[in-house]
Amino acid sequence: MFISTFLDLFFVGIMVVCISIITLFIQRIHLLMVLLCLEMVMLGLFFFSCSYFGLCSGSCYVAFVLLSFAACEASVGLSLLVALIRSHGKDFISLFCGFSC
Repeated sequence: MFISTFLDLFFVGIMVVCISIITLFIQRIHLLMVLLCLEMVMLGLFFFSCSYFGLCSGSCYVAFVLLSFAACEASVGLSLLVALIRSHGKDFISLFCGFSC
């Protein structure tokens, strides 16, 4: 039962990563949607790493490092989103071509 739970979490992590990458390629017009898809990728990688490292070594330190990187990525992404909306009024990815500070 214990191994089955980890394998289920492993496959859920893989499915979340795959679905969010497909969604990332479909919804790549708005920056907010790209950031949400990247957060889903990080969540799927968290599930994957928790199940993999929890099953192998009993520790989940790598998953916590991954969560800290996800928090940093989210804060940088949201600050870029706010800067883009303040300067241009829209959150289209195509506006990054002329985005300079």
